[in-house]
Amino acid sequence: MRFAVDVPNFGRWSDPREVAAFARSLEEAGWDGFSIWDHILVADGLEVADPWICLAAAAASTSRITLMTMVTPVPRRTPWKLARECVTLDHLSGGRFVLGVGIGWPTDPEFTRFGGPTDLRTRADMLDEGLVVLEGLWSGEPFEHHGEHYDLERVHFLPRSVQEPRIPIWVAGMWPRRRPFRRAARYEGVAPIVVDDDGEFIALTPGTMAEIVRYVAGRRTGGGDYAFAASGFAFGERDPVPVLREMAAAGATWWREGWWPGTIDHDDWVERLLEGPPRL
Repeated sequence: MRFAVDVPNFGRWSDPREVAAFARSLEEAGWDGFSIWDHILVADGLEVADPWICLAAAAASTSRITLMTMVTPVPRRTPWKLARECVTLDHLSGGRFVLGVGIGWPTDPEFTRFGGPTDLRTRADMLDEGLVVLEGLWSGEPFEHHGEHYDLERVHFLPRSVQEPRIPIWVAGMWPRRRPFRRAARYEGVAPIVVDDDGEFIALTPGTMAEIVRYVAGRRTGGGDYAFAASGFAFGERDPVPVLREMAAAGATWWREGWWPGTIDHDDWVERLLEGPPRL
């Protein structure tokens, strides 16, 4: 299992200099990855940073650690602009970028305030079509697309990404909804979030992770490595190793350590992270 740290792009992490210094410290401490959320408005008056600027600063400050967005709501971005941003970041980082994608949450205010699509099925369709556009623009070949949501005349985007055949895509989804996980099976990784029957977020357990791994693995058609990226707040426990061992046994290949109020004091969390990832 590989280990990443996941932070929001607001509050403490709204300063790209702070993000860059933190990513560098994580790399020095032995972590494998660093991911940042992609929000544009969380609440009025809350400081929010652009995740691409933050990751660019992190890329320029590091040399080894994998850099990720977790996750970018493709329906809130134009795919051609996103295509440019991703390839530029991939070049800046020397091929260390992973694009995490989803339909976007929460709908209010992230979509309602800006006249964006509020229907979840519409956004899911836009995500699928947007990924087709991204892959076409990343191909390095002339490409055109005439779809329901996006219309491109013939264009030729260069350069291609450092990574071959393209930048890896990890798909986020709220389990037990199945469509995001069928989508994830077509790409290079999955980043699950778990909700209960009322749509409230609940902790990902090893048993649920094993169920997700079986579902996605059973629908994959391609070969190569695949990322099953579990996430949670293991460092809120006195000893995170037992639960992480269970996650690894369930099939998780990545653990993304996050922070949430009530799990552990934020400064204590950062201090523990800088001691390095768990040794399983």
